Amino acid sequence: MEERSVGSIRFSLDLSQPLYEQIVRQLSGAIARGDLMLGEKIPSVRVLAQALKITPNTVMRAFQELERDGLIETHRGHGTFVTASGTRVQEFRAKLGKEWASEILARLRSLEFSSDEIRKLIPLPNKDTPPHK
Repeated sequence: MEERSVGSIRFSLDLSQPLYEQIVRQLSGAIARGDLMLGEKIPSVRVLAQALKITPNTVMRAFQELERDGLIETHRGHGTFVTASGTRVQEFRAKLGKEWASEILARLRSLEFSSDEIRKLIPLPNKDTPPHK
């Protein structure tokens, strides 16, 4: 696994997996966590491709997917930016959280854990406990 920083964004690339998917996953994760702020300019396709030592087409494909998801916006002549819509980011976070929770539950159920056993395995913090970041 190779690690590279591009501006404030840190990428970990596994050359055995599709690179565009890794870029999508890592940029969308950074947006969902708030590591990239609403409206923040992100590196151009060319800059990102050069820094990651991959083809511009790979980065372009990742950007197209992120645009379809509504997480980034390209303004011709000005660059590419994280969406300014906090609502869109929250919707994406919720969708991602549901997908991950469903995956975890499916894996636990495939091991024949009961609902009670799952609740014991995944204790939810009370509302006074600050979220872990």
